[in-house]
Amino acid sequence: MDKVPMTSAGFESLKEELRRRQQEERPRIVEAISEARAHGDLSENAEYHSAKEAQSLNEGRIAELEDLTARAEVIDVAKLSGDKVKFGATVKLVDEDTEEEKVYQIVGDQEADVKKGRISISSPIARALIGKGEGDTVEVAAPGGARSYEILELRWA
Repeated sequence: MDKVPMTSAGFESLKEELRRRQQEERPRIVEAISEARAHGDLSENAEYHSAKEAQSLNEGRIAELEDLTARAEVIDVAKLSGDKVKFGATVKLVDEDTEEEKVYQIVGDQEADVKKGRISISSPIARALIGKGEGDTVEVAAPGGARSYEILELRWA
């Protein structure tokens, strides 16, 4: 059973989604199924089939969330430090071609959101950054071709 690294905020987010799906969505869907069942013939009852599909999707996500929370390895980013990039680090980069600066925090797969500046530990750019320090240059094989970045700043928190 592989551990799944994540920040405490990511873990809390997963726990909240699990709670919401179990305590709010599940009863709502069960109610929708019983209401649709009361309409009679199930073979041509679109509401019934829709509610059953929603139930299946919800139960699948609940199982996935239970698995993820059970295998979670919660890492408190506030307690991390060092001069090399690793999980939890916030890295300020500059694209050496465009001079565009970007700031990313390296987080677990489940909490990655590029729009919010959080990239997955398994992404190509994060894999290239791991083990590097301020001032280092990294080459990233991106879908649009190789990109070169310089690490301007490394911070924790």
